[in-house]
Order: sequence, then structure tokens, then C-alpha cells
Amino acid sequence: MSESEPAPPAAFEPGKRRPATAQEAKALGHPLRLRILRECRLRELTNKELADRLETSPGTVLYHVRQLLEAGLLTAAPVRTGSGGALEKPYRATAVTWWLDGPLADEEPIARAAPVQAFQDELAQAGPESLRTYARFVLHLSEDQLQELDRRILAILDEYVATDEERLDQPAYGGIFVLHRPAD
Repeated sequence: MSESEPAPPAAFEPGKRRPATAQEAKALGHPLRLRILRECRLRELTNKELADRLETSPGTVLYHVRQLLEAGLLTAAPVRTGSGGALEKPYRATAVTWWLDGPLADEEPIARAAPVQAFQDELAQAGPESLRTYARFVLHLSEDQLQELDRRILAILDEYVATDEERLDQPAYGGIFVLHRPAD
């Protein structure tokens, strides 16, 4: 399989959640890969552009790009001519990641924390002035109430994600919703 021909995602249907494959879960278990996906969701970027944006080496980025390509979470965009006249190979994120249901639920704790680490890194890079809003809370919930809260929040987010293509002329906002058990 070549970089321009990623593995097709298993039964990908925009707007419908499905379990992640083992390969997708593994690919999503690293904060740098999540940041690559976010960067490439906003715009098509080359390996060099990603390395510059993420302040890491092109070799490191290429390793992670290949993992994402193999999982079908990133795809090669058409080759383009760069500002210096050289041919560039950009990448773009597929929409698959949003529609995976709890992709890291069965992974090791460090992998499950990858989205939080990626978000912290993105927020640090954007700076404190980028923070638009937040809600911090502590709730006492039964397992059924917890599942209902999760379902309702995801339904609202799913609605906005499913229609995001209609608002590409608007500013982009990133966010994360995390529930955790506080330490005793």
C-alpha cells in the first residue's frame, strides 16, 4: 500500500459513529498524531510544513504521517508546486476520526490520555488569548446518568460536525470535552 493509497476506513459513514479498528485506535494513541490530524483538517500541509508548525523534525513527522496514512485517517492531497518551484506533497485529514466511537477506550492509560496531551499542546501553542470559553464542573452521576450526559453532549457536537462543511467561511474553533473521576 502506498502513501497515496491509504487503507479504506472500515464502513465509514459520515454522521454515523462506529467502533475504531485496532489500527485506527493505535494511530490515535499518540498526541503528535492527533495534532497532525487537526492541522491537516484545517488545511492541506506538507511534511515540512507540519514539522515547522509542530516544532519537531521532519523525520519524526513523517513517521507519524505514515502511521496515519496506513490507518486511513490521513490521505495524500494532489501534488502542488511550492513557492520555490519544487513539487510538494501535502496531506489532508479524513473526517473518519470524529465518527469513531470511543476509539481509545480499550487502550493503555497513556494512549487514552493522548487527546488531552494534544489539546494541552495546541492550547499552549495558540496562547492564552485564544481561549474562548470553558465550563468547569463536578457532578454526581449514576452510570445511567453519565451515559445520558455523554450521549446528549455528543449528539450536539455530532450535529455541528456533520454540518461543518457549510461553515468553512467562518473562523475555526477547537475544543475538547473530557469527563474524569477526581482523585480522592
